[in-house]
Amino acid sequence: MSHVQMGTLYIVSTPIGNLEDITFRAVRILSEVELIAAEDTRYTKRLLNHYQITTPLTSFYRDNESAKSSRLVEHLRGGQSLALVSDAGTPTISDPGYRLVVSALAVDAPIVPIPGVSACIVAASVAGLPLHNFVFEGFLSPKAGRRRRRLTELVNEERTLIFYESPHRIVKFLRDAFEILGDRRICVARELTKKFEEIFRGDLQKAIDKFDQTKKPKGEFTLVIEGAIGGAN
Repeated sequence: MSHVQMGTLYIVSTPIGNLEDITFRAVRILSEVELIAAEDTRYTKRLLNHYQITTPLTSFYRDNESAKSSRLVEHLRGGQSLALVSDAGTPTISDPGYRLVVSALAVDAPIVPIPGVSACIVAASVAGLPLHNFVFEGFLSPKAGRRRRRLTELVNEERTLIFYESPHRIVKFLRDAFEILGDRRICVARELTKKFEEIFRGDLQKAIDKFDQTKKPKGEFTLVIEGAIGGAN
């Protein structure tokens, strides 16, 4: 009986906006694997069409992550390689993928990172705040009480703080941060690498004033906030 070599799971970073922000290696891997698991197949299809990649797609999003992971692991066990992509940026970073990685590790499948952009790192690199140490918090709870409790826990955190936030909660987040953390320096970035990219640098009060006047802000926000004064920063 012949032994079937385990397929490889590739964690592939894709552009967060500008389609030129993809590596040659990522394009090659996406072309060579037998299947691509995508958070939104319609979104990923546009990227594949741009680079004339014809690899089949299957959906892999938060609501089907648990059930789909076991099926994708069987794909690997059958000797076929798989690429995981999110809508934008690096999979598993505030995006689906954790369960698939754990399931692949459980059967000793090779897992290979294909590095690229991530919104939190892109925003942090231009924030003008210390980055020798930082804390990435991702999305806080949409519920005000939980969000405020977490911000309270971070009051004395001396490292630079990085968050994601949705456009319809951005002002609520900024107001909570101002009330709990104080008027610290902040960089607010949205639509990074896209046509209407916007990067605001100032303090929390000015950020509130600005975005409170913005009607229906669009795009996912990345916020980089100064850590507590007097520590590592």
